[in-house]
Parts: sequence; structure tokens; C-alpha cells
Amino acid sequence: MSQPDTLTHDVIVVGAGLAGTWAAMIASQQGVKDVAVLSKIHPLRSHSGAAQGGIAAALGNTRPTPNTGAEGPLEPAPEGEPADSLDSHVFDTIKGSDWLGDQDAIEIMIKDAPQVVYEYEHMGCVFSRLPDGRIAQRRFGGHSAPRACYAADWTGHVLLHTVHEQALRHGVKFYSEWYCMDLIVEDNVCRGVVAMNILTGEIHTMRAKAVMFGTGGYGRAYKITSNAYANTGDGVAIAYNAGVPLLDMEFVQFHPTGLYKHGILMSEACRGEGGYLVNSTGERFMERYAKSKMELAPRDLVSRSEQQEINEGRGGEADHDAIYLDLRHLGREKILARLPQVRELAIDFVGTDPIDQLVPIQPTAHYSMGGIPCDVNGQVIADAQGTPVVGFYAAGECACISVHGANRLGTNSLLDASVFGRRAGYAIAEFITGGAKLYPIGGDPADRNRRRVQGFMTNPGKESVEKIAQELKTTMTNNCGVFRDGERLRIALSDIKRLQERFTHARVMDTSSRFNTDVLAALETEHLLDFSEVIVAGALARTECRGAHWRTDHLGRDDKNWLKHTMAHKRSSGPELSFKSVNINYEKYPPQERKY
Repeated sequence: MSQPDTLTHDVIVVGAGLAGTWAAMIASQQGVKDVAVLSKIHPLRSHSGAAQGGIAAALGNTRPTPNTGAEGPLEPAPEGEPADSLDSHVFDTIKGSDWLGDQDAIEIMIKDAPQVVYEYEHMGCVFSRLPDGRIAQRRFGGHSAPRACYAADWTGHVLLHTVHEQALRHGVKFYSEWYCMDLIVEDNVCRGVVAMNILTGEIHTMRAKAVMFGTGGYGRAYKITSNAYANTGDGVAIAYNAGVPLLDMEFVQFHPTGLYKHGILMSEACRGEGGYLVNSTGERFMERYAKSKMELAPRDLVSRSEQQEINEGRGGEADHDAIYLDLRHLGREKILARLPQVRELAIDFVGTDPIDQLVPIQPTAHYSMGGIPCDVNGQVIADAQGTPVVGFYAAGECACISVHGANRLGTNSLLDASVFGRRAGYAIAEFITGGAKLYPIGGDPADRNRRRVQGFMTNPGKESVEKIAQELKTTMTNNCGVFRDGERLRIALSDIKRLQERFTHARVMDTSSRFNTDVLAALETEHLLDFSEVIVAGALARTECRGAHWRTDHLGRDDKNWLKHTMAHKRSSGPELSFKSVNINYEKYPPQERKY
């Protein structure tokens, strides 16, 4: 007989961003009658909505004006004339990944991209348009053609609203402001989750035939980040603690244009529309680092170039830690039409109007290339041999398929979340309609988690959760950032171990039930400590430079020893690392030197 605190659904999706909502919508559309989505915030506040610049697809709608070169203005491409190709998008993504992306998965994502964009269009998404009515496309870093389909600089916002409406239309139930605390896996079968109703503080066991995580990234492990406060990597930590391994966690992308000292994103669309990066002397310094691509080189390269300028004394502002984004030459009309949101952010947060002033920016922790390992249908795997965790799926930034490898190209994130959220939805529907079982659950997982919360409230220790979180973010920023070396990584690992021990003496001051944000902060900080150790352990082990992982004490990419994925299992002593081969088509896309 079920417990009074137990809720049951056929499918439970955790996370209401693009990946989770696509999966829920498709599963419901395909005949699964009882689909529920849990979100720790209001679904339309999910971080997918913060993406600004575009979603990639090789539609070939625009091309550079003849005789103006790669940086010149764009014009509509004549219909039927190939201005872009799927093969080009595939190769750009593989090269951007520094050959760590699984090429079979990349080909699937790029092949599905046009269909997904047209599905958004048919659902009513308000894309920016060319004069002839086709979807407008702009340039983005690392892409060899303008393939970012956009809606001014609100792209993620409009995509999320579009798919959320369709999920409601298809009868998906949303649990708004419910926090997932635990994943129930027994005998390698996922049987549900434990979740807290944030409004009441009540903790429930939620049984399901299938669970899907679309919980987003983990940028909040860093002090300066473009990520929302909610992006504390809950999903990856919960999966890791339930015995699921994590893949390639050392690969953390730093975006080149976060607002100085805030990290708030100034979209790559700023550079896609023709913006410049300049140092304190006014020099367009990217000519020294990526002459052929300039500001539109991949993000890892641009962020390192910025940090190099800062380290060598060419940074600006009071502490010389800033570089500048220059949009002034674009003109008022273009900025107001295509970059209205980033202009408002610059005015509101740093008091600078990009129409006539330089905007101070700096590299900011942005995207998680690593995460929960799964296949191209979102099926989570338990080991390097691909053994499935039955009934458990993941997609979006919390997942690692791996289509981004060591570095993601801009606009491939909204694509990844949409394509693989959609594919997971179809796979889940097939699993459920094919006769999936509702397995029994041993013990009382809800009660275990109630005691966990009670432990925070009654702990006799006096450690501050917030102080521990801030110290973690400081050591991650200082010792596991854009540039890394063995000495600093060992300091970070030692700091994390010390903070984990201190956390056992942490307590929360608020002992009430309703909207207890102190308890939420404690749970989130525990998760940050769990997966940050995996990031640093993987970074310390990987003695090479590849994509966003740059070891100054091991310069150069080492394909002989490190052309492989890092897989981490939780052990009492810390992460146990093993390795998984990269899927490479050596005839079509053999590894080569990455030059721009």
C-alpha cells in the first residue's frame, strides 16, 4: 500500500527548460497520459530563457555580401543556392569540440537541427525575419557560415515560451517550485525521485516508470558566472550521489563577454553583429590570437586571449581586470533593433550605454560541457560499456552525450537541449507504451530526506552555509578557471575536501517549513561541493590542453594519451576515474590541429 506522502506518475521530468519541456511535450503527444514536470522555480524562469543569441541550424538563409569577406554585412541567400551545409555545421562542431565530441552524436544533432527549427516556427515562435519572410540568421563564433536563427537577443525566451505553451496544450502537469532532492535507483532501475514542495516544506516520494533530468548546468560553482542563481548543478550531483557516473566534468566553458564583476551575459550576438573586443589601449587584440576569425573565434580561444591580455597588463578599469566590448560603430538603429536586451543590461548593471560607450567585460563561467552520460536518445548509461540505467533519461546541459566535447560552439546549446529533449521524449514514450513497469521502492526515501533536512536544523555546529559556498566559489575561480596548473588544482582539491568537512558542521538558522530558503541553500551548497570535487579531480588528471581545459604546465593537446572521455564514479574516498573512448569517424573527420 502506498504511503500518504507518495505521488505517482508514468513519467516525471525534473527541470522545465527546453530539454525537459520538449521531452514532456513529446511524450504526452505520443500517448503517455500522465506526464509531470518538476521545477525548483517557475517554469518560465528556467535558464533556457536567458539564452540570447540564437539556435544553430544549417538553413543557408543568409550569406556575406559578395566582395566584403567574412566580416562584411550579410544579405539573404537566393533560395536553392547552397550558402551552408550540414557537413559544414558538423565539421565546425567537431573542430570546436577539439575532437573530443562523439561524431555520431554530432551528426545526429546537426541533421535534426533544421527540422527542430521548423517545428518551432510551426508552433508559432517569433523569429526575426528576412525581407522575404524566411528566418533571419547571424554569425556566431567558430561557425563558418551565418547559421544562428534568432529573435533579436531574446531567442531562448521565445523558444521556451513557445514549447511551454505546447506542453500545457498537451496536458503536461507542472509542479512549480518543487525541489528534487534525491533519485531513487535500485538494482540499476530508476524508480522515482524524492522532492520537496518549497511552499509547504513537505517532502514526498514520487514514483514513476521513467524519470528524465533536464536540470541545467553548474556554473554557480564559480564566483563570476553568467548562470542564474538556480544553476547549482543539482541534477548532476543527485545522479552522482545515486551511483550514476559523471562524464567530462573538467570541461567548463568561460564565455568571453560577461559584464565586468557581474558575469551577466552580453550575448555573443554582439560580436555576431560585428562588435569588436579591445584592450585598455584600444587595440583589437584578437588579431594576435586568431587572425582569420578575430572576435568570432570559438569561446575558449577568445576567453584565453582576453585573460592573457589582462595577465600581461593590458586590462582596464580600476583593478585592470576588464577588457572592452565596442559596439559603437554598429550604430544606434542596429543596436536597438537587434541587441535591445544587452543594451539594457549594460546600462542597468555597469552604467554604460553601448551606443556611445565601451562596455567593460571579462571571461565568465558559462556552460558545462560535462554531465550525466547518456546516448543520443537520452538513455542514461552506467559505465563505459553503455549499460543503461533502466528508466532514467537526461538531456540538455546536465547531460553529456557528448556533442560539445571540450568546447561548445555558441548557439549549439539551444540546439542540443531542443534536439535531445525531443529525442528523449520519443524514447520515453516508446518505453512507457511498450509496457514499462512501476517498480516497488525499498525503505522510505522521503523519510531519509526529512532526516537530512532536520540534520541541518539541529546541527550543533556553527559553520555558515553561505560562507562555505563563497569560499568554494573563490577557490574554483582562482584555481580551476580559464588557465590551470597542477599546483593550483591541488590547492582547489584540498580546499574542497576541507570545505566538505566543515559542511558537516553547518546549520541553518531558519527552522520553519514554508519557503525555507536557508534549507534550499544548504542542499544546493552540498551539491556544489559534491560535483566541484569531480571537476577538479578530472582537471588534475588530464595533463594536456584541450578546448576549455588549458593546463599551463602541460601545453599542447595529447591525442596519444588523452583522446578519451573522463568518467567519474563516487567512492567514499572521492571520485574514481575511468575512461571511455571517443566515437570518431577516422575516414571522414580524423583529428587534426585546431587552427583559426
